[in-house]
Amino acid sequence: MLEVRNLRKEFGDFVAVDDVAFSLPEQGSLAIVGESGSGKTTTARMIAGLETPTGGHVVVAGDERRAGRLRSRERRARGRQIQMVFQDPYSSLDRRQRVGDAVAEAVGLHKDLPADRLRARVAELLDMVGLDDRQARSLPKALSGGQRQRVAIARALAAEPRVLILDEAIAALDVSIQAQILTLLTRIRTDTGTALLFITHDLGAVRHISDDVLVMQTGRVVEHGPVATVLGDPQDPYTRRLIASLPKPGWKPRRRADKAAA
Repeated sequence: MLEVRNLRKEFGDFVAVDDVAFSLPEQGSLAIVGESGSGKTTTARMIAGLETPTGGHVVVAGDERRAGRLRSRERRARGRQIQMVFQDPYSSLDRRQRVGDAVAEAVGLHKDLPADRLRARVAELLDMVGLDDRQARSLPKALSGGQRQRVAIARALAAEPRVLILDEAIAALDVSIQAQILTLLTRIRTDTGTALLFITHDLGAVRHISDDVLVMQTGRVVEHGPVATVLGDPQDPYTRRLIASLPKPGWKPRRRADKAAA
């Protein structure tokens, strides 16, 4: 479904992404992990068309994405291939637009439906992400962070994309809400066949959402393979350090006052 070959991105003299390559099968799920500055988000933005690669190739369903200005028809076609959900759903939603209208607008960009079928499609999408009519009539500020992220996912799914990119999509949410969103994404993948590209620094979430994982450090891939293999028996020292940095069961943070008293 998605093939990335020798992807590279330079910002002046700085190389943010260097020779990244991987493939994502139809209905698959791949996580790209690494610390801040590893190049994972820049990679995702190039795949989504939000950044222009300096070099390399991005091929979606056999169609290589070309650089340069696109006509509106081409932009809509790309939107039906790949959609992206960002970390902060509040900034990606129009604060003056009701949730149902935001989803309806996204549906209308890709399908010309009569009013009754448009309303039915919006209701279907909102139901798919666990939102009801009352929330559809609400403004984003009236919703919780988890509900706003559900709206962002519903709006992305309005295009019926082949690939859904989630860039730190649960990072700003409470742990209990993170679990709900991960369960939702797993169900969406099963029900719609949409492939998932999950950009995160959270290795715990990777185990629940992805089949394969790609580890990046300073713009380069250092390890790539099935989640169970990479996280269970990491070969690269950087991957081992990432895993070692995870809090162990029973770990509790110490307060500054406790440290001072010690």
